[in-house]
Amino acid sequence: MSDILDLNGKVTLITGAGQGVGRQIALHFAAHNAAGIVVNDYFLERAEQVAREINAAGGKAIAAQADVTDLASVKAMIGKAEQAFGPIDVLVNNAGNAGATPDPDARKPFWETGPEVWNSFIGVNLYGVINCASACIPQMIERKGGRIVTIISDAGRAGEAGLEVYSGAKAGAAGFTRAVARSLGRHNITANCVAIAATLTPAIEARLKANPEMQKKMMEKYVIRRPGLPSDVANMVLFLASDASAWITGQTYPVNGGFTFAL
Repeated sequence: MSDILDLNGKVTLITGAGQGVGRQIALHFAAHNAAGIVVNDYFLERAEQVAREINAAGGKAIAAQADVTDLASVKAMIGKAEQAFGPIDVLVNNAGNAGATPDPDARKPFWETGPEVWNSFIGVNLYGVINCASACIPQMIERKGGRIVTIISDAGRAGEAGLEVYSGAKAGAAGFTRAVARSLGRHNITANCVAIAATLTPAIEARLKANPEMQKKMMEKYVIRRPGLPSDVANMVLFLASDASAWITGQTYPVNGGFTFAL
């Protein structure tokens, strides 16, 4: 029986893939016949570790350092990827949070900070998505096909107290992705979002382990009473990257344990 999630030799780029959700997406893609995986991270050593893990298991991957908030850096990464594997077929915009080096004031109320802190959220979560899409789309149009998957957050769908600028940036990324879907459907390019809630990335896992009472209180808000796993997210991203989702575009899929519901 054929695997409906087989990536059929597609070349994939995953941003922010040196750990957590991005790393698991890369491992999922490697296990489902990606021709080549470009593992991006701001920190090269993290990307190299994931690439080594994939290659040791029989996949094909390269590490690519780039700051997604810098278009020139993104274009240089795309050039390196094309030299190694050819044009990008699947772009996963995963890099997010407050960027690679979060500002120490990022958790303060936004009205007590200013543009320097706000831009740490807007840069990676919105401009990072725009930069990577703009660098990959021309080749997708030329080859008449492609997949774009953007990881957003339930904060961008429903809003999150204390994360106002982050919520706005993620909502912006979702709106951008929907507009891209409308523009590029005629070229057989799909663009969708995956909205996630509390997921056990290294940072969140460390916070929850340090405060079991906080974890218990947090999980009371989830219908499925556990935090998300990177594999929960990677399963949906793999589906949206595969031919199984060929007639789906412009959608946002919550992968959130029932933290919020959507029609």
